[in-house]
Amino acid sequence: MSRVFVVDMQQQPLTPCTPARARWLLTQKKAAIWRRYPFTIIVKGAKPDALVPEMVCKLDPGSETTGIAVLNQQSGEVLWAGELTHRGQAIKERLDQRRGCRRSRCQRHTRYREPRFLNRTRPKGWLPPSAQSRVANIHTWVNRIRLSCLIASLSMELVKFDTQLMQHAEISGVEYQQGTLAGYETREYLLEKWNRACAYCGATHLPLQIEHIVPKSRGGSNRIANLAIACEACNLKKGAHTAEAFGFPNVQQQAQQPLKDAAAVNASRWAVWRVLTQTGLPVETGSGGLTKFNRTHRNLPKTHWLDASCVGHSTPETLHWKQVHPFLITAMGRHSRQMCRTNAFGVPDKAPKATSVVGGFRTGDMVKAVVPETSKKAGVYVGRIAIRATGYCNIKTGTETIQGIHVRYCTALHRMDGYSYSFKKERLT
Repeated sequence: MSRVFVVDMQQQPLTPCTPARARWLLTQKKAAIWRRYPFTIIVKGAKPDALVPEMVCKLDPGSETTGIAVLNQQSGEVLWAGELTHRGQAIKERLDQRRGCRRSRCQRHTRYREPRFLNRTRPKGWLPPSAQSRVANIHTWVNRIRLSCLIASLSMELVKFDTQLMQHAEISGVEYQQGTLAGYETREYLLEKWNRACAYCGATHLPLQIEHIVPKSRGGSNRIANLAIACEACNLKKGAHTAEAFGFPNVQQQAQQPLKDAAAVNASRWAVWRVLTQTGLPVETGSGGLTKFNRTHRNLPKTHWLDASCVGHSTPETLHWKQVHPFLITAMGRHSRQMCRTNAFGVPDKAPKATSVVGGFRTGDMVKAVVPETSKKAGVYVGRIAIRATGYCNIKTGTETIQGIHVRYCTALHRMDGYSYSFKKERLT
């Protein structure tokens, strides 16, 4: 099961404990909650552990979701797991919307900010904001885990997809043409692109084969745009026909989709590596093919956090991952910087941005509201608060939204930090 992080009174990490042990310590008033995300308790009167097990934080950076796992290197136990969902696509959409709004105002000869690109240069290592947000999210959570857990080393998947191999599969090289990892990079990309289902019949949970959309006998190549995943029955039935002649012209269109996700991972992989090396900890790297080899060799299901557990050559031969529920982290952003909302044509049609702080609270803060019995909405409510200028705010709990709770009844539990949290309870086999 997922362990609970523990620190002493000097805020030095101790050995993580079980949830039952943490619950007992909190009940007996021998510990208090230090951080809620990730959940960490501070033990009163605890002494530093003489022998702290060697723990490693493993990362599987992805375009949309990054897997995180904390392992006990000696026992192979997965102590904590998480899945960090990025907001790179949302950032790109916001930038596109802002660009369109400015161009619209420029064409209508209304007031707009003049472009300022002539006197600007991009610094070395510059990344687009959508890619930079992924790097910042990973860096933030590595630092948070290090505050609550004694991490001895880091391990990350340096590259998941090799676009050079995807575009030119005939490239020569010992790394790709020999060894047990040959072909893993391209196959893993195709499996994710076609949702691990046959491109023609949609069958799942069957052995899938790499198939040429335009057969090589008709001039087709091994380029990634000409490859698909098919079950054995469809592959044999298709024979030397093209996908269009076989009755699936949509397969050809889907196969020519751009390698956007692969490009995003490759663009930010070295930036992630650089911020990890700045921590001063040893950083191990491994390829995406090695990650899949480790996972399939240990018969593990396909999830982001289990992929993270299998990163690198240091993966223990046996992983104890049962009963581990990954912690779901979603990057939401903090606040909008747009002073006035506009319609689809870029014309301001809404009121300016209102006050963002009322009674010391911001929208998104997690609070505990204790409403006295004299009020119509008496009770205890725990959830995220939505600020109103009048002071009567809304609190969104796990099941409902309570309206009209005044801020004087609220106590802050966790300040808004740009992320939302939940647990993923699923049964994996």
